Amino acid sequence: MDFFSCFDQEGEVIARCQTPQEIEVLRRMGRPIAEVRAMKNEEAVVCSLTGSPSDFNEDY
Repeated sequence: MDFFSCFDQEGEVIARCQTPQEIEVLRRMGRPIAEVRAMKNEEAVVCSLTGSPSDFNEDY
């Protein structure tokens, strides 16, 4: 399973998503997503063990 981290202009993580569709929803909601990077396998494992990436997105 792929996970993505979304970053703002300052390079801060503002969201973690599982699909490109989730990223587009956040953009339509007005989130200032400047960059999207696929998470490394070891990062994705932690994400899947600790809960859904959407748990990180407080307004989604």
